[in-house]
Order: sequence, then structure tokens, then C-alpha cells
Amino acid sequence: MKKLWENNLHGEISELTAMLNNSIGIDKELYPYDIEGSIAHIKSLNKANIVSTDEAEMIVSALSLIRTEIDEGKLIIDENAEDIHSFVENILIERVGEVGKKLHTARSRNDQVALDFRMYLKDKTHIIHSLLFDMIDVIIKISLENKTAILPGYTHLKRAQAITYSHELLSFANMFLRDMERLRDGYKRIDVCPIGSAALSGTTYNIDRQYEAELLGFKKVSENSIDSVSDRDFAIEFMSNISILSMHMSRLAEQMIIFNTQEFDFISIDDKFTTGSSIMPQKKNPDTLELIRGKTGKIYGGLISLLTTMKGLPLAYNKDMQEDKEVVFDAVKNITICIKVLTEIINTIKINEDNMRKALDEGFVNATDLADYLVKKGIKFRDAYNITANIVHTCIEKNTTLDKLPLDEYKKFVDVIENDIYDEINVRHCIEKRVSYGSTSFESVKTQIKNIEKELNEIKNWLG
Repeated sequence: MKKLWENNLHGEISELTAMLNNSIGIDKELYPYDIEGSIAHIKSLNKANIVSTDEAEMIVSALSLIRTEIDEGKLIIDENAEDIHSFVENILIERVGEVGKKLHTARSRNDQVALDFRMYLKDKTHIIHSLLFDMIDVIIKISLENKTAILPGYTHLKRAQAITYSHELLSFANMFLRDMERLRDGYKRIDVCPIGSAALSGTTYNIDRQYEAELLGFKKVSENSIDSVSDRDFAIEFMSNISILSMHMSRLAEQMIIFNTQEFDFISIDDKFTTGSSIMPQKKNPDTLELIRGKTGKIYGGLISLLTTMKGLPLAYNKDMQEDKEVVFDAVKNITICIKVLTEIINTIKINEDNMRKALDEGFVNATDLADYLVKKGIKFRDAYNITANIVHTCIEKNTTLDKLPLDEYKKFVDVIENDIYDEINVRHCIEKRVSYGSTSFESVKTQIKNIEKELNEIKNWLG
């Protein structure tokens, strides 16, 4: 199959060079964007009177049919082609003849590749953003269904204070909202049309770049032709954004893995998201969550790979940049399936409130509330802190808990403690007393859900 760059000045390249040079195995994923871009380009050439209306209509019709046939599997992409751009153009010329050779007027493969890549990332940004929308929606649903469940909150993996299960879930919803915000912000820098920049210096043809950009749904055109073909910032930013997203998903997966262990047994993961052991028949392993956690490293690697590829490149386009797409395509595939799976896991998870309550009783999660109680009785916080630490130490020695320690034992430490202490350190009351904005109280959680729902409704306008 003829190469786009092939002419009489070149001899045959070696088979090894062809193997190294060809990218069809990777960039064939861009075929719908390449064809859509070519349709817009031929319309732009027609508008500039570079091709006739009849010629443009013939090419548009042929390109549309090529797209349909590839979609339906009637036309198989030739893996021996150099790249998807060569494949589409050569098939077009085979079908419409010499007029098909006019398609590449006023563009280079350099700006064509940049265009296809940007169109791909615009599409995938919308898809990932929409999947995150659905996942947050599920988190809200599960939070509402379990709004009275209480468990220990942890710092350093040690029991710290009582929190609501919904509050913990909603902390991840906030992370994912930030991920959505980053994706929307990065979309602005993807949504720039490079076509018409040609190889690096622009084109001598008086084409209407704005018209072509509008046909393709871009908000603006690039300002500098050299930058247009050598820029991959938009892809690096996208990879950075989904790396952060992947990190958040990995943290949630890890939290679920820990809570699903027999040592915690706070939650149970649906069997359809677990696998057994090849040797231990009792095992039910959270493999899906572990894979979500594991895929994070691969996505990080893609970001570092892309940064490394770009770090020392002179202007303008260099063949190194052919390596930009594989890591991005792989990251998109992995992040997409991980979001879908994680959403289903969240939606089907079962919680064990009895074990959560038992952990609350054993963890002195109400110690801070005891210290706060002493402050309200007129004791300075640092003194109250030390008194509370001594009381906790006594409870450990006596194998009891703060809510079961007799009042006369309390009074050995400080006389201001009265019977009302037991109400103050009641775990449910401890939750209800958290009145600061964004806290774990039941009322605060309601407000958080309301605010998240409001933000999701506003996001719908962006999704369209």
C-alpha cells in the first residue's frame, strides 16, 4: 500500500524500517476521527474553491461509506498499511480514482494526526466524565440507603473517631467531583483545532480554518502553526488528570479491600466481583479491586512515558511523537473499564453494621469527645487532653471502655465529671455533635448530598 510520503526520490525502505515505522496496529483506533476530519477538510476545500462541489460530494460519499463498512466489519483495516491515514486515503483513491488524491491538499499528516488525536480525546473525555457522573450518582444512592450506619474513622490505620459510613463514601464522591472538574478544564485545551497548520508553517491555500473547526465542533483554532503540530500538552494534561483519577479509585479500592478482610469484616463484596484460589477452596479474593489498584501503576507509567518522549524534542514535529498514542489508548481503555467495575462494586456492596459497632466499642473513638467535655467544664484543652489519655490508659488496664467506666473512677481523675458524661461520649451523640460545616453528622451528610446533587445537575449542562 502506497505511503503518504512516497515519491520517486525514495528507494525501497527495509522491512525492518517498515516494521519500526508503521503504526497501523495502534492508530487504527482513530479511523472514525480520521474520516470525520477528512470529510470536514474536503468541505473546507470546496468552500475555498479548491475542489468542485461534485468532487467534494463524491469524496464525502465515499468516505462515509468507508466509515460505515469499517464500523460493520465489511472493510477490514489492512495491518500492512503504514498508518490509518494512509489506509483511508488509499482506499478512497481506489474507489473514486484520481479525484481522491485532492483530499490531502492544504494539510500534512502532521496536522492531520494532531487533529485526530484531539478529536479522540474530546470524545473520551466526555465518556469518562459521564461514567464518573454515574459513579457519583451510585455513591449518593448507597449513602442514602446507609445513612444511619456508623463505623470508626481511621488515621494511620488506627481507630480515631466515629464517623458515618455515608460520610466516608462521600469523601470519595468529592474526589471524583474534582476529577470531573479537572477533565472539564483540560477539555478546553484539547478543544483547539490544528488543521490547516500543515507540516509546520501553514499552507499557501486560502482555506477557512475557522469554518473547518466549526464543522468538527471545535471552539477555536490554534494560533501558531509550529506549536500546532508539535504540541502534546493536551495529551499530557489528560494523562495527568486520569492518573489522579486512577489514584482516587485505587484508594477507594484499597479501603474496600481492607474493610472486606476477615480482620475488619465491615463490608462484603458481591461474589461476581471476586475469584477463588487455585489451591485454597475457602478463598474469595477481591481480585477486581486489586486489579483497579494495580492498573494505577500502568496509567502512571503512561504519563511518565509521554512526558519522557516529549522532554527533549526540537521543533516542530518529530517521529518520536508517534509513540504518544499507544500509552493514551491503553490508559483510556483501563480507566474506562475500572470506573464501570468500581461503580458496580459500590452498588452491590453489603455492610456489616454489627462489626462496625463492635469496632466502635473497642476503639476509644469517643476519647476526643471526653476531652471536649472537660473543656466545656472549664479545663484547658491541653490539660483535658492529658487527663483523657490517663483515663484511656486506665480503661485499657481494666479491660473496659469509656462508656462503661464507673463515675467514681472518672472522679479519681477530675471532680468536674458528672453523670452527663455518658451521654456526651455516646457514639451516636458524638456523631450528632459534629456541627462544623462538612463534618460527619447526619445533618451535615444530608447537606453534602444536597450540594453534590446540585453540582451534578449543573454538570448535566456540560455533558449535553
